[in-house]
Order: sequence, then C-alpha cells, then structure tokens
Amino acid sequence: MDQSNQRLDFFPDDVILQILARLPVKALTRIKCVCKLWYQLASGDYFRHVHNELSIRNPMVLVEVTDTSSESRSSLICVDNLRGVYEFSLDFIKARVKVRASCNGLLCCSSIPDKGVYYVCNPMTREYKMLPRSRERPVTRFYPDGEATLVGLACNLLTHNYNVVLAGYHRPFGHRPERTFICLVYDSESNKWRKFVSLQDDHFTHMNRNQVVFINGSLHWLTGSCTCLLVLDLECDMWRRILLPNEVNCAVGNRVYLLESEGCLSVIQISEAWMNIWVMKDYEREEWHMVDKVSLRCIRGMVPGIFPISQTGEYVFLATHKQVLVYQLKNKVWKEMYSVKNSSTLPLCMISWLMIISNPLPGLATPILLLGLVSCCSSLSSLV
Repeated sequence: MDQSNQRLDFFPDDVILQILARLPVKALTRIKCVCKLWYQLASGDYFRHVHNELSIRNPMVLVEVTDTSSESRSSLICVDNLRGVYEFSLDFIKARVKVRASCNGLLCCSSIPDKGVYYVCNPMTREYKMLPRSRERPVTRFYPDGEATLVGLACNLLTHNYNVVLAGYHRPFGHRPERTFICLVYDSESNKWRKFVSLQDDHFTHMNRNQVVFINGSLHWLTGSCTCLLVLDLECDMWRRILLPNEVNCAVGNRVYLLESEGCLSVIQISEAWMNIWVMKDYEREEWHMVDKVSLRCIRGMVPGIFPISQTGEYVFLATHKQVLVYQLKNKVWKEMYSVKNSSTLPLCMISWLMIISNPLPGLATPILLLGLVSCCSSLSSLV
C-alpha cells in the first residue's frame, strides 16, 4: 500500500463523509475525482442528506443589485458568512428571468419576455429545468396583469421531488375578474400540471406574494388583512386558513412579515420602536409563542424602510433598499453584512424573498436566501 492510501485509511469512512459534507458544492465536484472512495461516499443518498442538513445551518443571502443609472441587467451578489461576498449569476439559464420563489436550495424563476414560462434551478449546481407549459388557457388570464398572483415552490429534501404552484383570480375574456381562484400545481415526479378551482376573497400585497413559506407539506402566504395565513395543503389540494397571534395587527405604523425559522412558521411585526417575533412551535394546534422583543433604537433612522428577509435560531437578516443587516439574537448586536454603492439599489419588491438553498447533487435542492434579495443554503437535490 502506498503512502497516500495509508493516510486515507487513517480515518474511518464515516469521519471522511462528515468532513466532505462540510465542503461547498463547487468543491464536491472536484473531490469526487480524487479517488474511488471519495466518489462513492459523495454520491450516496446518505451523503446528500447529511450535506443538506449541514447547509441549512449556514444560510447565505443572495442579493439582487440594480443600477438605476443604466438599463443593463441587474447583478447578483452572494453574502456568505463563511466565504464572504462574491458575485453570483443565473446566466446558465440562458434566458432573462426574475426569481419568484425559493425553497430548500431551489429557485423558481419566470421568464421576463415570455409570460407563462417558468424555470426551476439549483444555483449551486447550475442545473435548471424549463417547466412544460400548462394546457390550461386561463393561465394567461390571471388578474390583474396576466401573471399568477401567488407563486410557490415546495421542495421535499427526503424524496427530492418538488412542486411549483401558480394561483390567482381568473378574469374571463371581456369580463370583470371573478372570485374564482384557479390553482395550477406542477409535480416534478409526473412532469405534469394539475388544476383545481375554489372561491377566495383574500388580497395580497406585493410583499405578501413574495413571502411564501413551505412547512409540513403546505405552502403559506400572509394575507393583506394581516389577520391570517392562506395555506395550501399539497397532499389534498385544499386551501385553509391559520389565524395569526391576537397581538398582531396592521395598525398605522405596524408592518407584518411571514418567515420560516428552523422548520417553524414565524411572524415578525415591526413598529416604530420594536420588532416582535412569534414562532408557531406546535403546528398541529396552531399555537403561537412570542420568542423575542427587539428594540429598534439602535437603527432608528432605518426603521421606516427596513424589513426582515430571513432568520435562524441565532440571527435575523433584514434589509433596506441599500443595506443588508443581521441582528444576533443571543448577543443583541446589530451588524451590517452588505451595502450597495453609488446609484445601485436593492429592489424592495424582491428583498422580501428569503430562501434556504443547500448544496445540490444530481437533483435540485439547495438552501439559499432570496432577496431580490434571496435567502439561501446549499443543498444537493436534482431537477430532473
């Protein structure tokens, strides 16, 4: 046995797997070429599971930076606690797209020039899939602008299957919009769309539409009234509602946001002086608990334009149109993670997206932070 093999045999396979699982996705492509053992370890389902679990603990922020002085494409910046700040691009899709939703390392993007064309991609592995067009003509008749009011992405890290949801009010040709709420669901396993229709009265702000959370097999959106969440159960294609904490209200000066926190639903209310954080620790009983009350005195000048984009058990990420901030819950310390310069801005309409993207393998599933701004992790799931 040569000297290099002796070094490899020094560590048990489980230890080597744990070490490799902590590497970024790009490095995994290279390490699989080192030797047959590493290739086998890094290609298994268990390795993918371990890597995804570790990636979720290290969220990144994907920032869309728009230069208001030019009509050029916006650029993407990735803010990573471990690797710093670096440029990021979705040019591998070979089309002009905008990010509409994210979940467990995958992004759902819609084509800018071609309405009704959607892509799902794993930005870490640079894999992407253009979804087949739905045969339903009403998909082009969503009210008010011909696009779905709600776009959701649900990625199951255990099965590596994903769903894309397009939902909105239907406007018959030549008529006023109705209460008819059409929902189209794409299933990656069958590569087909399914459709169901219901009646809804809810409305959604632009921020509400972009803050969608996938938990317990369901997608959740905050309604414009700030009294409840509209929930889509993907197992039975049924809509239902979850009431918000009684203390939450949309009185003048209050703003409410829906996020995910370590596998639980979370609601954050920002007022002039305080940021209150609730978490639904018991999903079956729909019980909310206030977990923190944060003074905003230190960032008083930013409060009118700030909003949360992602959170973990240790941090809350927030953004303005110029900055990305992080609040450390344990130390009660504010820090600036990123700031744009000159005439560039972070589009407020997108900064609300936070997603976790984990490092992906042959499938697509990577935790990422979406902010027009995006919330990310790196996962190992496939799109095919």
